[in-house]
Formats: sequence, C-alpha cells, structure tokens
Amino acid sequence: MYKLYGFAQSGNTFKVAMMLQALRQPWEPVHVPFGEFVGGLTRTDAWREANNPMGEVPILQDEDGRRMSQSGVILTRLARRHGAFGGATEEEQDEALRWMFFDNHKFTSFLATWRFMKSFAPVAPDPALEKFLRGRVEGAFAVVEKHLASREWMVGTQPTIADISLAGYLYYPPEESGYDIGRDYPAMARWLDRLQQNLPGWKPPYELLPGERIAPKR
Repeated sequence: MYKLYGFAQSGNTFKVAMMLQALRQPWEPVHVPFGEFVGGLTRTDAWREANNPMGEVPILQDEDGRRMSQSGVILTRLARRHGAFGGATEEEQDEALRWMFFDNHKFTSFLATWRFMKSFAPVAPDPALEKFLRGRVEGAFAVVEKHLASREWMVGTQPTIADISLAGYLYYPPEESGYDIGRDYPAMARWLDRLQQNLPGWKPPYELLPGERIAPKR
C-alpha cells in the first residue's frame, strides 16, 4: 500500500491523492500537521534527514519503502507504473510533461504562493508583492482558459496527469485565493467539473486528506 505524506491544505498533496484515487490504488495518508509545517517542521535538519532533504511534502512511499517527492515526478511515475493518465501516444506524453512544467513553474507556483500569503501567512503581503503575484496568477490563468476554450482536456481526448497537476489548487474554496473560477473562468470551470466527474474516487481536498479546514486570515 502507498503512503502519502502531507496535509489537506497542500494542493500538491491533493494532486497525488487524486491520482491514487483515480488509479484505484490503496493508499493511506500520513498526516504532517499544517500548523507544524508552517512552523518550520519540515525544514529542520532532523525532518529533512528522516523524510525528504528538500524539506517538502508531498512524499509518496511505495510498498517497498522507496520514497519520492515533487508532485510532477510522482504523477509521472504513477502514470508509467500503472499504465494510465500518462497520454495515449508519445506526443501526448511529451505534451502532458510540457504542461506540467508550465504548471510547476508558473501556474501552481504563483497561485499557491499567493493563496498562502493571503490566507495563511502571519502577516498580510506587501501591496507591491500582492500586485506582482496576482498579475502572474492571472497571466497563467489566461493561458489555460484560452487553451480550454476549444477543448475538453489539456492534452488529447481524455484526462491526463497534466489535468490533475494543473487542477490541484483550483478545487479549494474561492475565499482562500480570492479567485472564483466558476464565475470568472468559464472554460476552466467546465473543465474542473468534467475532471471531477471522470476521475474515479474523486473527493474535495478537505474530505480526501487529513487535517482540519482553517479559515483564511484575510
């Protein structure tokens, strides 16, 4: 059985959980409390030595005890290992990887940073930093919204790890990020509904992963 280290507020952990559910693979969560994560637990030398030198979650542990971090790598390995959601052709596999790099570098990267600073950081972000981050988020959203305006999935004719990766942070309540996808991004909203309906075992993050929901600070 797989073990997945993380917590409910982590969209990157949610991506891996969605994938495991969709693959119908048995897994169990290993809770890393959000408060301890914010307090620096995962960045201590002891935690890095015992779990992940990068000081991050998610971590996926295989049946043989092998541990892997970085959600994009985990999704790629799971797709390859279980023969699903990786893309139907070599071209689709390359395209899925291309969109996952875009997600990790521009889409999730800026959205997750902004959401944390808005809702969970001890102090409000500086207005100049807020303007910068929101500009980057909205620029990345515009790229995906345009791409999905004329197609059902990010790659090919069925869901892939590209969809799972890009969608991870979009299923959280809009008050956490300040972005209402259903209201402002119709193509992305339709895509999120399709993905939810087409992934076996789909559940929202605060039901699927351990840890209590925390109200946004701002």
